[in-house]
Amino acid sequence: MPGLHHVTAISGPPQANVDFYIGRLLQRLVKKTVNFDDPGTYHLYYGNRQAEPGTILTFFPFVDAGPGRAGPGMASAVAYAVPKGGLNAWMLALAEADVAFDGPSERFGEQMISLKDPDGLRVELIETERGTGIPAAGDVPVDDGFHSVTLWLKQPDRTARLLTDLFGYASAEQASDEGGTRYRFLAQGQGRGSAIDLLTSDAPSIGRQGAGTIHHVAFRARDDDEQQAWQEALRAQGFDVTPQIDRQYFNAIYFREPGGVLFEIATDPPGFATDEPMDALGQELKLPDQHEPLRERIERVLPPITLPRGRGR
Repeated sequence: MPGLHHVTAISGPPQANVDFYIGRLLQRLVKKTVNFDDPGTYHLYYGNRQAEPGTILTFFPFVDAGPGRAGPGMASAVAYAVPKGGLNAWMLALAEADVAFDGPSERFGEQMISLKDPDGLRVELIETERGTGIPAAGDVPVDDGFHSVTLWLKQPDRTARLLTDLFGYASAEQASDEGGTRYRFLAQGQGRGSAIDLLTSDAPSIGRQGAGTIHHVAFRARDDDEQQAWQEALRAQGFDVTPQIDRQYFNAIYFREPGGVLFEIATDPPGFATDEPMDALGQELKLPDQHEPLRERIERVLPPITLPRGRGR
């Protein structure tokens, strides 16, 4: 398993979400489409300039969503990689934009800060040797994509075995963290989005899906054949894996890992330039074929979105 493909979360009204991820975190709006199962709701994709797997954070922005809360059995944080020397520039840029953050602090020898998006989702920026981009400041975005995700689990042992015995991750380090223990696992090659942290915590919390929570975590398959091999391997281990589902820009299979987090394995192709050119990604509302006849009705229902000036391209 080479690492993460994308992470999907839930937000409240879309404009605040767009303003934060494009205007503050300098991500590109890669795709503006709809929730396939609820076409009256957007599905927004953010990523790097090339819309590459391992950089894509997506949201279902439900206008009337109640607040969610992370808890055991959920992914509780997503982290972006910042190249060496870039964290100070980010702290300065966030402070100048009046965006609150915690830190800097150190985790497994890497400097990091954490902040919350408008709905309370925990977002981390971690300075790492694995980062390859230009340190970000002002209007220069970070294109390194993900560093890791954190899974909050009551009992991490079976999830750890899935990561090591089946996915091929290496158990790297463990440390005390947030009133519990954090365990880090690294994919072979240690490229983009290669780290998965398992966190046990004594903090009292009952997780609840809603605005500000992560819905699922998606891993990469290079093509359909590789995805099918994962499907067969998971079913052989007793996991209840869905059939392949066409998600327009990738094919997907889903299953629950032993701790309760919804996992997806998504193919790299066909990619986000399949229905609009790379230099114009995210500019138009794109609908899957089954919803195209309803375009006029869908466009009346969806709230308007204004991109921050000069951003999102």
